[in-house]
Amino acid sequence: MVDVTEKQPTVRSATAAGFVFCGPRVVAALRDGTTPKGDVLAVARIAGIQGAKKCADLLPLAHVIGVHGAAVDLTIEDTGVRVAATIRTADRTGVEMEALTAVSIAALAVVDMVKGLDKSVSIGDIRLISKTGGKSGDWLRPAE
Repeated sequence: MVDVTEKQPTVRSATAAGFVFCGPRVVAALRDGTTPKGDVLAVARIAGIQGAKKCADLLPLAHVIGVHGAAVDLTIEDTGVRVAATIRTADRTGVEMEALTAVSIAALAVVDMVKGLDKSVSIGDIRLISKTGGKSGDWLRPAE
């Protein structure tokens, strides 16, 4: 584990995104609120926030840091659910892994909530979009 003892806490943020690919039946159920397990987006949003807070428990060399802000947004699209998460802290190391974990866990929650309707749902395109703060400064994923 990298020693960050001497680093000063600074304000940092990271945004990540991903996609849950769903068939038309699942998208229709999401749009009209008829999924058997309940409110998929609300459950996934809370799961993503919880995932960000538990990142260090999941990744053996990740630092335990304070998650001071977490926003997880889910948007239903024609082919599935877009997931985005922005995590903020004022700590000694960045929150990129927390943002990526939030997206991953939120996406897994969507799959768990809709798997009874369609077992072929899949997760993809999970990636870091941007980060701010820290020694390496700001970074923004180039346009694709």
